[in-house]
Amino acid sequence: METVKRPEIKTPPPGPKAKALIDRDHAVTSPSYIKEYPLVVSHGEGMYVYDVDGNSYLDFMAGIAVTSTGHAHPKVVKAVQDAAGKFLHICGTDFYYESMIKLCENLSNYVKPYMGETKVFLTNSGTEAVEGAIKLARYHTRRTKVIAFKGAFHGRTMGAITLNSSKPTQKAHFGPLLPEIYHLPYSYPYRCAYKNEKTWCENNCVCGKKLEDDWFTSHFSPDEVAAIFVEPIQGEGGYIMPSLKFLRDLRAICDKHGIVLVFDEVQSGIGRTGDMFAAETLGITPDVILSAKGIASGMPIGAIIAKTSKMTWGRGTHGSTYGGNPVCCAAANATLEIIGGILPQIKKTGSFFMEELKKLQKKHPFIGDIRGVGLMIGAEFVQKDGSPATEYVGKLEQLAFRKGLLLLSCGKSTIRFAPPLIITENDVKVGLEILDQCLTELGHA
Repeated sequence: METVKRPEIKTPPPGPKAKALIDRDHAVTSPSYIKEYPLVVSHGEGMYVYDVDGNSYLDFMAGIAVTSTGHAHPKVVKAVQDAAGKFLHICGTDFYYESMIKLCENLSNYVKPYMGETKVFLTNSGTEAVEGAIKLARYHTRRTKVIAFKGAFHGRTMGAITLNSSKPTQKAHFGPLLPEIYHLPYSYPYRCAYKNEKTWCENNCVCGKKLEDDWFTSHFSPDEVAAIFVEPIQGEGGYIMPSLKFLRDLRAICDKHGIVLVFDEVQSGIGRTGDMFAAETLGITPDVILSAKGIASGMPIGAIIAKTSKMTWGRGTHGSTYGGNPVCCAAANATLEIIGGILPQIKKTGSFFMEELKKLQKKHPFIGDIRGVGLMIGAEFVQKDGSPATEYVGKLEQLAFRKGLLLLSCGKSTIRFAPPLIITENDVKVGLEILDQCLTELGHA
């Protein structure tokens, strides 16, 4: 009989070693850091994270959807070690090396069946990919206006935070920001902006059409719009699965008016949905896909993957000293090989995860909505009147941590489940048992 591993809390966190390190941290690090809960990591292995006081935690958040192959996957670690032993840097903007070429080939091959011929620009991060995509779209179209959506999160650099619309603190006192950025409602079936009925929204979503019927008739011409930036599944905004009609309408509008459709898949990509990208899962083809987070299991790298017909900027118009670093490329190539081999497993485990959560929802009806696909799942918590249970999810996060389960919230009152993609059904059961204990202990939202 298989032994099921469980988290173990030997010393209530934060323990003495953790407290000492937290004090040192607070003395020297930026006050802008969030520090969600007092986890001081010693090391990680597979689905588990270990703190400096000997506690072990089951990881259901993967460093915010980053450690896609789990912690310290041996193939990824070996790839990093081998690459580091050869050379650490040479600058992919100016010179050539095989690991960078191979990564661009791998990414292009994954999207070729639906995007056709593409070219790839490698970055250090997701937010840098967003910045580059803004430049690319403006360069290609010779237009300036960019459309984004309410609830969006695209990063923390200046162009990216201008596209953001999830938390006011991300923008406060940093202006003036990038001009000519416009935000429209995102398709949110559980809390529809136009008619608060989930089924109606899923089948009749008008968010996309409002752009053409309202904004293009009353505010500005579509000929001025360079790009539409959208998360095909919204991340920070609440792990929201939009209506497919919404995404189809955006695709049709972009085709009609020569606008570049950019899918920000920094969180939804690299196997998270059970396909390499959510674009494939949802059956919608963008002009540009942005990737980062899980692409290299934790090493810092991102990518702009664009149709060749759209990546028309010229020599020297964009670059990055560290983007496509050879060690990061090696980690990314190893990661893609691992994830590519377990995509069916991700879908299967994701379906099991959703079904188990729905069982919990019956027991705890203040879980108002469960949504997602693959291993990108959100559970939205509500108060008795149906309003978001904002404070509740914070308490749930903290209690789960103290019981050995790592969770993160998003949106106003949603817990995101974005575990390493190697998670097993047994891991799901263990984690949801802890979640059930927490919900029982906390009571109704």
